[in-house]
Amino acid sequence: MSVRPYSRCSIESSVAAIADTLEARRQWLCTAESCTGGAIAVACTDRAGSSAWFERAMVTYSNAAKQDMLGVDVALIARHGAVSEAVVRAMAEGARRRCPADWSIAVSGVAGPSGGTPDKPVGTVWFGWSGPGMCDAACCHFDGDRQAVRLSSVAYGLAGLLARL
Repeated sequence: MSVRPYSRCSIESSVAAIADTLEARRQWLCTAESCTGGAIAVACTDRAGSSAWFERAMVTYSNAAKQDMLGVDVALIARHGAVSEAVVRAMAEGARRRCPADWSIAVSGVAGPSGGTPDKPVGTVWFGWSGPGMCDAACCHFDGDRQAVRLSSVAYGLAGLLARL
């Protein structure tokens, strides 16, 4: 699915709504990020008072980090690749299992400019969201350079969480 490019305003408004919702519910969020390198966590913690609802971030850039920090099975990565629905779901679930959070956002993708394949071209990003009684995933294809892909991923990941809260 192709989506609009990133907007700083959309990121800030999503974070504000997530913060209000999680605080009201007394719930916590954690992130498991690969291609965004912690940028979702930065967007969340840019908001004053985020310590009331943001628990932690795990930057699991390498496959080994996904295995060690999130418990993603090496066979799952070998079978589907790090940029896949199966792996991003495992990342989202693993993040919630390994930290005291009610919700998680996971992201793994090909930000470029290299690393793309015919099946997973540059701009392909998988997202996973896990919460009480649910785990969901979606794939997007973003246009632009590395920075545009990463920032669009932040916006989409946050908007996706907000839609699921």
